Order: sequence, then C-alpha cells, then structure tokens
Amino acid sequence: MNERIFLSSPHMSDEGYELEYVKEAFDTNWIAPLGENVNGFEKELAEKVGSKAAAALSSGTAAIHLALRAADVGEGDIVFCPSLTFSATANPIIYQNATPVFIDSNYETWNMCPKALKKAFEKYPEVKAVIVVHLYGLSADMDKIMKVCREHNVTVIEDAAESLGGYYKGQHTGTFGDYGIFSFNGNKIITTSGGGMLVSNNEEKVAKVRFWATQSRDQARHYQHSELGFNYRMSNVVAGIGRGQLKVLDQRVEKKRYIFDFYKRELGKLDGIEFMPSNEWDAPNYWLSSMTLTGKVRPVDIFEALEAENIESRPVWKPMHLQPFFEKYDFVGTGVSEKLFENGVCLPSDTKMTDKDLEKVVNMIKGLWLK
Repeated sequence: MNERIFLSSPHMSDEGYELEYVKEAFDTNWIAPLGENVNGFEKELAEKVGSKAAAALSSGTAAIHLALRAADVGEGDIVFCPSLTFSATANPIIYQNATPVFIDSNYETWNMCPKALKKAFEKYPEVKAVIVVHLYGLSADMDKIMKVCREHNVTVIEDAAESLGGYYKGQHTGTFGDYGIFSFNGNKIITTSGGGMLVSNNEEKVAKVRFWATQSRDQARHYQHSELGFNYRMSNVVAGIGRGQLKVLDQRVEKKRYIFDFYKRELGKLDGIEFMPSNEWDAPNYWLSSMTLTGKVRPVDIFEALEAENIESRPVWKPMHLQPFFEKYDFVGTGVSEKLFENGVCLPSDTKMTDKDLEKVVNMIKGLWLK
C-alpha cells in the first residue's frame, strides 16, 4: 500500500517549538486547564490577529457556544447561520435552545450571500445573532455583511475556524464581528490536537467567557456556583503546542498557497474545472484547495481514483438545510450551496506534501480526462 497522502494532517514545527513549551508545562507540573501556556497562547494569538482579548477553550465548538451565550442568545431566539458549513457552526445554536435559519452562499465567495442575508432579515426582523463563516480559508464579503448586520443592530460571530492567517482587506478574519472563533483541531492550519479560541475587543465579555468555561466558579473559599458553568478551558499542555504552532503559522499559510497555486496551474485549464474564487480584497489561508466540476468527470470519479492510491480527498460540506437533523429549519436562498456541494471537491492540501506528491495527485486527476 502506498504511503497515505492526507487531506490536511497535523504538522509540527521542524524547530521543535512545541516541545519546548510542553516540556515547560511538565517541568513546572502545570498539567491542568490553566497555567503560563494558556495565558501566553491567549496573549500571543490575540496580538497576532489584532484583537484585545482571547479565551483559550477546549474546541472551536465550545467557543461558538460561549459566544452565543455572551450574545445573550437563548430559548426561542433566531440565529442566522450559513448553510454551507460544518455542523459545529450550527450545533451550538441548538445547545442554547435557539432556532437556526440557514442562509445561502454565493459563487463570488462560497460564503454567506449578502443578498440572501438581506432577504432573511426581511422575513425575520427579530434576530439575536448572525454567525458568519470563512469557508476553506476564503473570506466572506465582510463589508456588505457587516453593513446589513449593523443596520439591524445584531451581534456578529465570525466562525474563522478554517481561516486563521487569512485576511480581508488587510485585516485578519475573525476580528470584524463582535466575537471571533478559531479552531485548532488536528486538521486545521495549526493545531493543538484539539482546542479553540474566542477573541473579542470586549475584554469584559471575554473575562465572562473564561468564567463560564471554568464551571462558573464564584470567588469564594468553598465551591460556589451562581451561574451554569462548562468544562471548556484549554489544557496547559495543549496550549503549549499551540504556542509553538503559532510561530510557524505564516510558513503554513505560505505552503497552503503554494499547494493551491500548483493545483490551479496544473488543473485549471481542464474542461469543467473551476477553482474556489479569489477576490482582490481577499488574502485566503487556502486551508483546503477546493474546486467544482461541471463536465463529464464528476467528483465521485476523483474521490474513487485518489482513494485507490491511498490519497485522501472529500466533498465540499453538505449544506445544513439538507442534513436530516436540521432539515426542519428554514433556509433562505436560491440553492447555490447545494450546487457547490454537488459539484465540489476538496483536494489533498497537507503542508507536508512534496512536489512529488502534488505531481502524483494532478497526474491521476488529468488521467480521468483522457478516458
């Protein structure tokens, strides 16, 4: 069996930065969900993206959940959410007993369509929060989206789980809304094996998120809890991995861009292939190089051909409004997200890939056009 080529797997630094911080945690016996690595990771990531404060949490999902709580989202409230996303974006809405309304994408960004968002506000004027996603590292059109949201005085939560290191008009994604969310899952551009971060310029709200994430322990000699709490704090050990990974973030973005450019150069002229969009105001992190197929070769042909050679690829996210659990909730749009799902392919985008690996992938795909 050929050695596996992954879609996107963990990539520790060659310099061993992560081990230095993890060793420090062991040497000082801070094997707990607090400590210098947690504090340092929060500070360093907030500085990196240009946000005033950050809370290191157990997952990006936990960060979205606590952002919704910070926005006072509760039972019966409506939250707008892109349909084309991973379920972790939508699940926390249900945790809060709120009601999601799914918003379509557009072809220009693959992200939330500002026109569909406007229509959704016309249908549901009383909205508590809007979650915006930057899919595959591509920025949503934030100027248009923020304009609509500010007109309706609604809280904006940016799910930037896939876009750390990406920019919209020179500003880091995740820093336009009231709250930004990052993920450090094993397949993300940098990883802590599992973990997430909430960022905001509202330092008081971030402090509250840290409080909730630590089981809402009141300041008292005994254990006292006046509010519902959660066990959502990041471990000091994995935060050490994150601090080391943050040092190589720019290198990882550069390699992801190299991979995307390689695929686009080699495959972009094949009949029926169109790569994920680029806009003059968008500097993506290219987390996953993705494309759509509209010709004789279909996505399943690529999945099967690559898998036969132990190469991982996958479809674009299946829209939430088509998911069995979420299909009872409303959807506003024209079906763009559904077409992207039907025609979409995420190519292997692992930052450890060599040119030989990339050539193998593109040659196998080119071969499908010769049949």
